[in-house]
Amino acid sequence: MRLSEAGLTRRVTLLASVPLMFEYQAVMTRPEHLATSGLTADDVDILLDAMAATVEPVRLAYLWRPTLRDADDDMVLEAAVNGGANAIVTFNLRDFGQEASRFGIEVLLPGAALRRLEAGG
Repeated sequence: MRLSEAGLTRRVTLLASVPLMFEYQAVMTRPEHLATSGLTADDVDILLDAMAATVEPVRLAYLWRPTLRDADDDMVLEAAVNGGANAIVTFNLRDFGQEASRFGIEVLLPGAALRRLEAGG
């Protein structure tokens, strides 16, 4: 099972705010990401529509900025904090680790999150 599949089938709860969904679209449709993934911009829109239909929307009651070095990463942390997330799954452990832990949010590499899911956790 892939992490994206776990989210789309609601085995795990994905959280997202409106600004974060717009950021996903902006990043995923960058030419270098389209070339690497083999997707078209239309494919990305379909994927994001499916994601939007399954995520738990997060209302940003409080903005935690600036917290991280990258303002775009702050959007992820804000959605996690405001949505009551247990974990953030990212390759960017260095930037998220310490700050997320202040809010009781674990930061996991995708492989570790997948292993935990497969183990039933």
